[in-house]
Amino acid sequence: MRTLRMACVVGARPNFMKIAPLLAEMRRRPRFEAKLIHTGQHSSTEMAGAFFRDLGIDSPDLSLEISGGSSNNQVARVMQALEPVFADLKPDLVLVVGDVNATAAAALVAAKANIRIGHVEAGLRSGDRTMPEEINRIVTDALSDYLFTTEASAEANLLREGIPQNRIFFCGNVMIDTLMRFRDRAAESPILDQLGVVAGNYAAVTLHRPANVDDPQKLGEFLGMLECLGNHLPVLFPVHPRTQKVVEELGFRPQRVRLIPPQGYIEFLRILSCARLVLTDSGGIQEETTILGIPCLTMRDNTERPVTITHGTNRLAGTNPPQILKAAEEVLAATPAAPKRPDLWDGCAAPRILDTLERVF
Repeated sequence: MRTLRMACVVGARPNFMKIAPLLAEMRRRPRFEAKLIHTGQHSSTEMAGAFFRDLGIDSPDLSLEISGGSSNNQVARVMQALEPVFADLKPDLVLVVGDVNATAAAALVAAKANIRIGHVEAGLRSGDRTMPEEINRIVTDALSDYLFTTEASAEANLLREGIPQNRIFFCGNVMIDTLMRFRDRAAESPILDQLGVVAGNYAAVTLHRPANVDDPQKLGEFLGMLECLGNHLPVLFPVHPRTQKVVEELGFRPQRVRLIPPQGYIEFLRILSCARLVLTDSGGIQEETTILGIPCLTMRDNTERPVTITHGTNRLAGTNPPQILKAAEEVLAATPAAPKRPDLWDGCAAPRILDTLERVF
């Protein structure tokens, strides 16, 4: 049985949580020889290193250190950097995760080099092509040979787009593999004491999507809404570097919102697990709160993860700050309902994906 040479490409921090269980499973299987390539998108070297340590990931075999610039600029630079890397490694398969610029760039380079592509978290669609992530999803899925899905809607999307059934594999959600692996460790984190908040008595917030944070007026309206929410309970807001820049431009001086630096995975999982309410525009947090049973308001008009609404605690709150505040007040006045766990969100997605790859190769 010959060795399968894998080039695993990751960009932004959420992808670290997706690749970690796959790398851990590959280490247990002698047939796989994996090289990890970190493009650098959205993360400083220091922040990336902290996440790798938290998740038990070895240092990348190659760090491209590409960040900043427009979406198109990032894709172009990652493509230029990856072309000689793939030519040198000659992998049997390029494995990409999620929907960031590095994902689409790696798929494009691999396809042009006639290297097979596996896409983990395939088929998710928001229906909003103004989102760079939506374009990345569509392009990556169209080029991939093996498409690993997390929920039933993803398979329906792929079939509708003409992807053959025999290329689609429902294997579950690797983000949940990571959450379940580190949940007990996160419970031991002292971060809540350090921040001076009580479990079950604060709201956690994340904002990073360009449509929400790049326009100072729009972000200012969100921050004003969060100040009002702070009349009900403390608000913790780990500020994404993209958001921090605009916050500083606004000269925002919060009275009831606690602005804190980006957190490591373990600390953030603790914050998420103990929140009374989460407000976010992130896709992954919709999934994590579904498993944690924490009420989640998604500050968007759409979601590519509908199972978090039908089976989880997620609710689309839109992008109008007064409506979001009203929705938050409704959540705080209600008793949280127990979510239903989506199919195959059981902590075993990575083994199923590698079982599939061993079979199809």
